[in-house]
Amino acid sequence: MTSRLQVTEIERVRESLHAAHSVFVLTGAGVSAESGVPTFRGGGNAAVWKGMPFYEISSAGMVERDLPEVWAWFDYRLGVLSDLKPNPAHKTLARWQDKFSSFTLATQNIDGLHQAAGSRDVYELHGNVWTARCIECDARSDVRRLGAARPPVCLDCRNPMRPDVVLFGEMLPVGVFDRAVDAARTAEVCFVVGTSALVYPAASLPEVAKRGGAFLVEVNPEKTPLTEYCDASLRGPAGELLPLLGFE
Repeated sequence: MTSRLQVTEIERVRESLHAAHSVFVLTGAGVSAESGVPTFRGGGNAAVWKGMPFYEISSAGMVERDLPEVWAWFDYRLGVLSDLKPNPAHKTLARWQDKFSSFTLATQNIDGLHQAAGSRDVYELHGNVWTARCIECDARSDVRRLGAARPPVCLDCRNPMRPDVVLFGEMLPVGVFDRAVDAARTAEVCFVVGTSALVYPAASLPEVAKRGGAFLVEVNPEKTPLTEYCDASLRGPAGELLPLLGFE
């Protein structure tokens, strides 16, 4: 049951959103979890793949040491994701992109569910699990169009390809974070949805927006380190709360 305090908070957010011309949204794992996407993190040093902890099999070093094994792990992940669908949070954000003079969606998720819901020009801060990238020429291809060979072979230069995601020990994609910073800096309203705001540098984006004068809104089932910094905090699943804000 939604409390009276929560209803009041929703109204405050709705008013700010409907008055805004520029909106910036940062999403995290919580949004995709509502579609059934697991985090794959075993917790601590728990072995999650053939005796290897998550941070090892998903590392830059592993790409250099055993690229076929990295692909075995990512093919498993793709199998888990293949039947999952966007939830109401993804769909609501896709509708929002046509309601404002300026709308930017940045995500820490790599599952492609925002695009599947219809979102365009998503700033994928950590890459996309459905894309392969050549280790030599940086050409990119949809994994689903590359056949069964592992590692896949680049269609341009015939060299091996790797998953086009940010692995442990790697920096964010060149340019993507800078564009997100620019969008956050000029936003009138900034939403932080389904993320604990702990993973930097992505977690700095709400801070940039707040310093720029944005009305900062958190949507999360639980309090996070960002909560006290926000102008409004909505407690609950994004798939239930975002549709309540309008533009449906």
